[in-house]
Amino acid sequence: MDEFKEEEIESILYIGREVSVYKIPPLKKNEGHRAQEWGDLGNPLWKGRLRIIERSSGVSIQFEDSTTGVLFAKADYDPAKPSVEAVLDSSRYFVVRVEDSGSGRRAYIGMGFLERTDSFDFNVALQDYTKRWRARMNPSEAPSDQPSPHIPAGPKKDYTLKEGQTFSISIPGRAKQSSTIPAAPNLLGGSSGSSGLSSGSGGIPALLPPPPSAPRKR
Repeated sequence: MDEFKEEEIESILYIGREVSVYKIPPLKKNEGHRAQEWGDLGNPLWKGRLRIIERSSGVSIQFEDSTTGVLFAKADYDPAKPSVEAVLDSSRYFVVRVEDSGSGRRAYIGMGFLERTDSFDFNVALQDYTKRWRARMNPSEAPSDQPSPHIPAGPKKDYTLKEGQTFSISIPGRAKQSSTIPAAPNLLGGSSGSSGLSSGSGGIPALLPPPPSAPRKR
């Protein structure tokens, strides 16, 4: 009976359409790398596509040919031992530790994006994975919907009104208004029983009669 090996599921976290790779000099100071020390940034060692791929075995950063998909270099990303380091003088350039899958040798290469938005999305993808990795490693630190234990949980009070109960609202600085509206003088003379502006049913204001027309001169 043939045994079928279940394929590993891949999830693409980020795709950089155009990434430049540079050969960088050895680090002379412990303060960090600088892109300005890499020579002519307009003449990179390699150009291609970058993909961040998540598998059950972990996350890898892969440099691939944009057309054929042939792998140029690969870096395994471990949040405990980060393989990506930002340079000191730019937000678009990084140093990546890559590893040869055949010989196992490791090397450091420079990497640059054309746009800052691309480098921002690259950073966000790695940060999101790091947060999920930490939550998986330390479940007690993961956010929870449970109420905080520092907030006392007392018995719930019933604020509903019982039958026959009423309540009143008092607004400071305002006198109580009478429930009846005083009569207003009728615009046509005298006063009406309710309001001089209401007439008939429905409370529609009555229209004043038109003024008499002046006699025509012949």
